[in-house]
Amino acid sequence: MPEVKIIADLRECEQSRVAVLENGRLAEIFIDYNLDDENIFIPSRFKTRPGDIFKARVDKILPAINAAFCVLSKRNSHKDSSRNAFIYLSEISDNPDDIKPGRELIVQVIKNSGRNKAPRVSTRISLPGRYLVLVPGSEESGVSRRIEDNSQRKRLKKIADELKAKAPGFGVVIRTAAISSELDEKFLHDELDKLLALWDEIINKTKNSPAPCLLYREAGTLGRVLRDEVSGKIDEIIIDNQEEYERAKVFMSRFFHEESPSITLYSGLTPIFDYYGIENELAKTLERKVWLKSGAYLIIDQTEALTVIDVNTGKFTKIPDMRQTILAANLEAAEEVARQLRLRSIGGIIIIDFIDMQFNEDKEKLLTHFEACLKPDRMKPHVMGITKLGLVEMTRKRERPDIKNILTRNCPVCVDYGFVEREENIAMNIRRFIRKVTGSNNSEAFLLTMSVHMAKYISNYLSEWQEEFGRKLLIAGVSNFDWNKYKLEYQGSLINTNEHAKSLNAVIYK
Repeated sequence: MPEVKIIADLRECEQSRVAVLENGRLAEIFIDYNLDDENIFIPSRFKTRPGDIFKARVDKILPAINAAFCVLSKRNSHKDSSRNAFIYLSEISDNPDDIKPGRELIVQVIKNSGRNKAPRVSTRISLPGRYLVLVPGSEESGVSRRIEDNSQRKRLKKIADELKAKAPGFGVVIRTAAISSELDEKFLHDELDKLLALWDEIINKTKNSPAPCLLYREAGTLGRVLRDEVSGKIDEIIIDNQEEYERAKVFMSRFFHEESPSITLYSGLTPIFDYYGIENELAKTLERKVWLKSGAYLIIDQTEALTVIDVNTGKFTKIPDMRQTILAANLEAAEEVARQLRLRSIGGIIIIDFIDMQFNEDKEKLLTHFEACLKPDRMKPHVMGITKLGLVEMTRKRERPDIKNILTRNCPVCVDYGFVEREENIAMNIRRFIRKVTGSNNSEAFLLTMSVHMAKYISNYLSEWQEEFGRKLLIAGVSNFDWNKYKLEYQGSLINTNEHAKSLNAVIYK
């Protein structure tokens, strides 16, 4: 079993990143943005997450669209106004005719808020655990639709019925993580008890807290990764945010029935992904060429219909026997292909052009080794075999966007023929850089240079960043500056920084 570490970069409220390291190498990466529908960062003062549960108060009925607005939060300061949520009356379990302004409801966020849009909520609550989902107020028991094996479905449905009998008034759904043959059935019963206890906590808080108020906070990106994405033993979790660190400890005690990993709070000035070498590895996931240790390399091309991976010997010529050279290169490439599919979250149809082999024995060795490399992948890759043209055909489930889709967009110049890094990701890199430089010295003001496009984009958040860091930030948009590059041009007193900014042939944002 590999040594597994979870590294969570959660300092920036606009972006959450969680990396999975196996034996010190980046195996998977999960990235979430707090964005509205127009890819604009949502203000951080009040955020909801899908899964959050509130005791809300109905504020206004909208008969024309059979919906209502309800208040989720109180006015906490001069900057935070009460926030409304949108709910369709059809998603309220009570009689819609009984819903009047002032009525209190327990609601769960099902769609996040946008800059100009309220979060959408429902009174139909569900509490997901690692192996189960508890549904208060339901009488149904079942098994996740993603479990396709009929024998497994039959076995787990029987267990679901047993759990349902233990929890009258609640629905119970068994999740795909429970399909593991190594899972003790006792874990399912233990998790049901913990989910029932969690619901009791929520109900007790409802009785003792006036509306509107937050009753339950969804675990966020880290909790979702731990609960939904990582199977097997985790050795250590390292988090760079105090609040998320405390929340993770509660989460682990509630949902991890196996031996719990150690949880460490990272407080270094160097960004956590830089410290563990993840930032460089993440940047490489956008490159077409992937070098192997032997000197061979892969070329990865993603299209809308399929992904094509080409294997080349490159500089790998150490073995004098050509047959053994080709086989060794292909075996090494098979290991890296399996890693890249997980790392880049590539799904759908995949075609791999391994180096041509003449002997069937070698082809069988390659396929056997490749399938063994793919076995730990939760997305259930399926290898069809080698075609008459010598290509390996396979499929892999697509359950989340691939890394290229998350981090890049179509180039604004060449449109469909190229891609550039997304503005929101560059903005987060700049913010981490500002956090690092402001934490290492006491300069009054900082001047950063970047492309004109990015300077204009950053200007939307400049006042908020200046307030957070307590420094004056000047952003200079310089023509012919690379799209995703930025530089600390000057730091010092505000007067001198302003004078230096004037000397630049650039658009200045303050």
